[in-house]
Amino acid sequence: MNSRATLASLAAALALAGCVSSQGLHPQGRLTDPAALRTEHTYAGPLSPAAWPRGDWWNSLGDARLDGLIREGLASSPDLQVADARARQADAAVLAAAAERLPEIGLGADITRSRLSRVDDPSGAGERYSTLRSLSVQGGYTFDLWGGQRDAWEAALGRARAGEVDQQAARLSLATDIARAYNDLGFAYTSQDIAEQDLKRTRDMLDLAQRRVSAGLDSEYQLQQTQSLEAASEATLTATRQQLRSAQIRLAVLLGQGPDRGDDLPRPVLIAPTAVSLPPQLPAELVGRRPDLVAARWRVEAAAKDIDATKTEFYPNLNLNLAAGVKSLLGDAVFAAPSRYFNLGPALSLPIFDGGRRRADLAGADADYDLAVATYNQTLVRALGDVGDTITRLRAFDEQILQQQRARDIARSSYDIAMRRYGEGIGSYLDSLTVEQQLLQAERQLASLQAQRIDSAMLLMQALGGGFQPTPLPPVATAATRTD
Repeated sequence: MNSRATLASLAAALALAGCVSSQGLHPQGRLTDPAALRTEHTYAGPLSPAAWPRGDWWNSLGDARLDGLIREGLASSPDLQVADARARQADAAVLAAAAERLPEIGLGADITRSRLSRVDDPSGAGERYSTLRSLSVQGGYTFDLWGGQRDAWEAALGRARAGEVDQQAARLSLATDIARAYNDLGFAYTSQDIAEQDLKRTRDMLDLAQRRVSAGLDSEYQLQQTQSLEAASEATLTATRQQLRSAQIRLAVLLGQGPDRGDDLPRPVLIAPTAVSLPPQLPAELVGRRPDLVAARWRVEAAAKDIDATKTEFYPNLNLNLAAGVKSLLGDAVFAAPSRYFNLGPALSLPIFDGGRRRADLAGADADYDLAVATYNQTLVRALGDVGDTITRLRAFDEQILQQQRARDIARSSYDIAMRRYGEGIGSYLDSLTVEQQLLQAERQLASLQAQRIDSAMLLMQALGGGFQPTPLPPVATAATRTD
């Protein structure tokens, strides 16, 4: 085929390209601008200036042993192994897409021994034997005339980058879960201490009640009430010990270890940060600091490239096929000139009618893009909500802890006075019992608030990205603005 004929064929193909059209199909999704989401009121307040969290943000909690536990979990947790495997799957898809852009060459060789029947033998003699020897090289190449193969490769590359960021998100999530479980373990120890202190106070009351009954100051009924209270305190202590064991097992599982690993865990000594702090330029910089948001953006870019690749299926395509080799029935003439053959030729294909398959594929790619955009927008809104909700709770906890500390101190003082008066015979048993229960409740509530305060500080670090350092993101996807 000469060059003039080739150009004529290509022109005819282009003229027919409108037979299968992508007109009227385009995505609907629009990326949300973080600046359009109002946060001024929620984020406003007495916040101390701060930088973004460091990669080892948990060290600010005051317990150096936590760092070792998190490193242990990052090294052996099955959750991270799952994220790593998914990232390798995405990397393999990139290699596959890159291979589609390269020529394909194959080598074939075979030898066939045949016996002809009398029916198949033209001479009618039959019983003839032959051996066919062949050696061939085949090759093919698809010209990327419209950039579809490159778009598919870039889409796979975007998903691989999202997979890499997902690994960082999994590491952040695991580190946060371990830190929170460590905090829960500390709260379980504190709850056990409170239960032991309550049991001691109850037994002190029981001892005093027994002496008052012996002295004729109280009735047997009041003594039985105290004995019942002692039994309830013992049951509470048993429950807190079981909760402590459960907390140890939960942390051991997060470390990727068996439940017995919990027996070796140290008692936490976490200290809540003294001030609520936020880095500057929120929420604009949050989109580059949270790994889940960064991964969502990469998936939007990949979906946009999928649309570009799908659109090229509507255009003419040009392939080049090559085959060369030798075939011979005579062993000593395999490479002789009569045995040689080759063929080389371009192949032009043009979709004219496909029953709407290509339009369905493009509509699906558009929907995938819209889904990726909606997922990004959803993740962005939730990210800003996570930060705002955590900040609000941290402020509330600060006030509640101060108030609860005052309530606990008052209850402790009241208990000391009530027990002294009860021991001196001038106070009532009911007053002593009531004040003891108030002190127990105040101690439990204070311990719970302090644990929640530390937990919220950890959630804030996670909401801010936990020290994630992203690579530069691509420009905002333009597929959403296309209408062709």
